[in-house]
Amino acid sequence: MSSAKANLEVLPRGVQVALALGLIALVAFPFTGTDFYVQMVTRMMIMAIFAMSLDLLQGVTGLVSLGHAAYFGLAGYALAFLMPQGEAVSLWWTLPLAVMASGLAALFIGFFVVRTHGIYFIMVTMAFAQMVFFLFFDNRALGGSDGLYVNFKPTIALFGWTPFAWWDLDNKLTLYYFTLAVLLLVYAFLRRLLWSPFGRALAGIRVNEHRMRAMGFGTFRYKLTAFTLAGALAGLAGYLWGVQTGYINPELMGFHMSAHGIMMVILGGMGNFAGAIVGAFTFEYLLHVFKDLPYVGDVHLGKHWQLWMGLFIVLLVVFAPRGILGLAEKFMKRRHKAGDSHE
Repeated sequence: MSSAKANLEVLPRGVQVALALGLIALVAFPFTGTDFYVQMVTRMMIMAIFAMSLDLLQGVTGLVSLGHAAYFGLAGYALAFLMPQGEAVSLWWTLPLAVMASGLAALFIGFFVVRTHGIYFIMVTMAFAQMVFFLFFDNRALGGSDGLYVNFKPTIALFGWTPFAWWDLDNKLTLYYFTLAVLLLVYAFLRRLLWSPFGRALAGIRVNEHRMRAMGFGTFRYKLTAFTLAGALAGLAGYLWGVQTGYINPELMGFHMSAHGIMMVILGGMGNFAGAIVGAFTFEYLLHVFKDLPYVGDVHLGKHWQLWMGLFIVLLVVFAPRGILGLAEKFMKRRHKAGDSHE
């Protein structure tokens, strides 16, 4: 199981320090940035939660899903349906119900798809996601192609009682820190899960599922549990997306959204939840940079942002196959060896 353990989250001290400084920067950022950038970083944190949920499947268990965005969008739609037109409803029951809706959908779909392997698994996940996409896209009762609006932010009130009068998700600062808290909780949960016997079993399934079955592990149950949990966590991100943007449409369930999640995981480094966070922030930042590229003559470079993003991903995969954190770890080791040789 040494190769499985090597994929677990063991970060060099230098990388840990860099991540700690990044957390401090996130805590302090709202006091230095404008409302626009506060909202942009909030969106980055939401996508980081989505990327971590996919990394549980792709990086830890070895299941590459091209339909993971379906659960992201389902929770957003659940929020829109649970929110009446004329008043706000409580966070404390809309959030669990939305996450549960995504988790149950993942459980149902996973019951069929985790029986497949390799390219068949990838294609079946995409097929189910496309079915969900067109169910909402072609059905006016579900919002159709125009989607649905979330007219109010959820309240913290519980049975008419508001424990924190200052906490209002309409406030961009409150929503920012609430999203940051959720991000940290999800990371802590997944990190603990990674080192648990369940997480070790998932890592073993990724390395050699046949051997795990020969050792007596019910790999189907493990994979289905991971698939369901990943879908529920994607739903948590989708719920926060609906809260922030106030708008949900079928594009959130589409292939492109799932592909973006895969690219985020690859960027940061698979099998490493901190890498998923770094990958999500990097992807969203590069998206912003490439879309704002200027004209060169008559050519609008920003219009072809997919080309620049694709080139960047290809170069990263070729020269840093373990992602950004893997590249940082390699740099730290070389620096350490250089220091030892200098002494």
